[in-house]
Amino acid sequence: MIRCAQRGGSWINPPDIYSFENGTLRFTTQGNTDFWKQTYYGFQRHSGHAFGFYLADDFTLQVKIRADFSHLYDQAGLFLQDDEDHWVKAGIEFNDDRPSTGSVVTRKTSDWSTGLFSGDPGAFWMRATLENEALRIQYSVDGQTWPLLRLCHWPQRQQRFVGVMACTPERQGLDVAFESFTLSTPSGKPLHDLT
Repeated sequence: MIRCAQRGGSWINPPDIYSFENGTLRFTTQGNTDFWKQTYYGFQRHSGHAFGFYLADDFTLQVKIRADFSHLYDQAGLFLQDDEDHWVKAGIEFNDDRPSTGSVVTRKTSDWSTGLFSGDPGAFWMRATLENEALRIQYSVDGQTWPLLRLCHWPQRQQRFVGVMACTPERQGLDVAFESFTLSTPSGKPLHDLT
């Protein structure tokens, strides 16, 4: 099992300000950062901040996230990447004047699915499990019950990046904390087991 520590981890676009203390990663986003590829807006951005580990095997990643979302497209959550054309981000994103759950699956172009978030966006949990080429993404408002956010096919690769991300496409200065980070073998739970 891997816990969040700088040792062994890697950055995609490291922020200027970050720290690791007692198993918690904290960082502050820089301006105009995002992960997005072409759809609707036409632009391509691969400037978001992500910290994680390179894995060859299936996994379950779980983390608690703290942030004060207040500006359009402020976002934080999970990030999985095979390469710059194939990646997934999922978490909370601030849009339409409220925090929403959401996920973006990118296979050369990005899609975006979003829904209302009923909990406290200042502290929430995310979980991703990749097993037998099925990627299951869940969220939690209390760390106890885990509704399904997304289920998609994600093919086997020799190695992929698995970790956490935060972006601020319209500003800079979102302070984010990632706590209770664990990366382990797949949980093996059935699809409708919400524990």
